Amino acid sequence: MSLPALSAPLSDTELARHLALGDEIGVLPRIFEDDINIAVMRRRLSAALQQSVLAQCQAERAWQLAWLGQPGDDLRADLLKRLPAAEAAEALVEDVQLLAEAMAYLFDTDTVGIRLRLLDAAMCPRFHVDNLPVRLVTTYHGPGSEWLPEEAVNREGLGAPSAEKPEIVRDPSAIQRLVAGDLALLKGGGWEGNEQHALVHRSPALIEGQKRLLLTIDPA
Repeated sequence: MSLPALSAPLSDTELARHLALGDEIGVLPRIFEDDINIAVMRRRLSAALQQSVLAQCQAERAWQLAWLGQPGDDLRADLLKRLPAAEAAEALVEDVQLLAEAMAYLFDTDTVGIRLRLLDAAMCPRFHVDNLPVRLVTTYHGPGSEWLPEEAVNREGLGAPSAEKPEIVRDPSAIQRLVAGDLALLKGGGWEGNEQHALVHRSPALIEGQKRLLLTIDPA
């Protein structure tokens, strides 16, 4: 049986209980706080980066690049070789490398897993949690990821859908949305002590003809 919807919109205090939000890089390490399961740094993409991104989005078909290793010169060379508009890729490659190095530093690892994808449909349209410890998510172009505050989640509805399961979303008005440029660290169920509180999120719906350029980075 589904739980009733929340009777009123979430307050700023309720929303902030598990969210760290700011305009400076210093907000991201707050993901290490026990109560925080999403840390978001708001940022605006430079004009050069926007131009580089748009060039990669001109491809007729969806594409994706996957890379695992140290975020150094090999990553840079591989991206420059494999991106569809390599002649305009410099600014995007520089940003991806910077974020990969930041993730490696923040989580004290030599190895990161990177996926850069041009999408023309929602990748994971159902609300879900990740079983890994943490993931960096940023959208360069198109709508950003959607997530739910804890107070708006019915976790009994997570997992494979079935007729017996309740709705995951208690209050559709509580759905939060990242925007292009945001850097978000999402804490998953693989984070020790966070097994029952992994961030619930999903890919945004795309209208016909819309594209989304998404980067994810996992410390390995």
